[in-house]
Amino acid sequence: MATSPTIADFQQLIRDMYLEKDIARGVDGTFMWLMEEVGELAAALREGTHEDRKGEFADVLAWLTTIANVVDVDLSEAVREKYGDGCPGCRKLVCACDDTEKP
Repeated sequence: MATSPTIADFQQLIRDMYLEKDIARGVDGTFMWLMEEVGELAAALREGTHEDRKGEFADVLAWLTTIANVVDVDLSEAVREKYGDGCPGCRKLVCACDDTEKP
């Protein structure tokens, strides 16, 4: 995969590599791995190198994608439905929500 994958390409890649193992592990076990990776990302953001951060972002994305595969969520569809028309809060392309709100 020399070119940058789309969300759909990446989800299929993760599905092809890991789906059988991921289904056997289940949502709860897989979620725990995601949380471990989020912790590693937090550490890399605080004190890691740029390369460390890149690796941890990739790991978090992979485990999030894994959970989506286990529960049969198409991430491309989910992103398009939630963010395709702009901010989910104010519906503008550049968010205009109050800074105290979570868009």
